[in-house]
This record gives sequence, structure tokens and C-alpha cells, in this order.
Amino acid sequence: MAGKKKTARGRKQDRARVAKGQHYELRYEAKKTGRSASAVKKAVKKVGNSRKRVEKRLGR
Repeated sequence: MAGKKKTARGRKQDRARVAKGQHYELRYEAKKTGRSASAVKKAVKKVGNSRKRVEKRLGR
């Protein structure tokens, strides 16, 4: 896909989500909130992949 460039909007939308299938995202969120990666995964399953809702669920 030559010519496609990543826009700031695309990156911002991506940062607003937690990809529970991506181990590095789970580790990042776990470290940020002081919880375990499995707790983050459970929170994503419970409230969806919105980073704000996940952090709120984890008590951040």
C-alpha cells in the first residue's frame, strides 16, 4: 500500500483503545495502572476496549 500515510487522527483513535490481543498493550496498561495484565484483560472483556473505561474500571 504505497502512498498510504498514517494520520494523526488514526493514531489518536488507536491510542483511545486497548487491544486485548496485543500483549505489549496489556503490559503497558498494567504497568500504568499498577494492576496485572490479566486484570486488564478482564476489564477489557467487561467494559469494552475504550482506554478511559478500562482505566476507570481498574481504579485509575
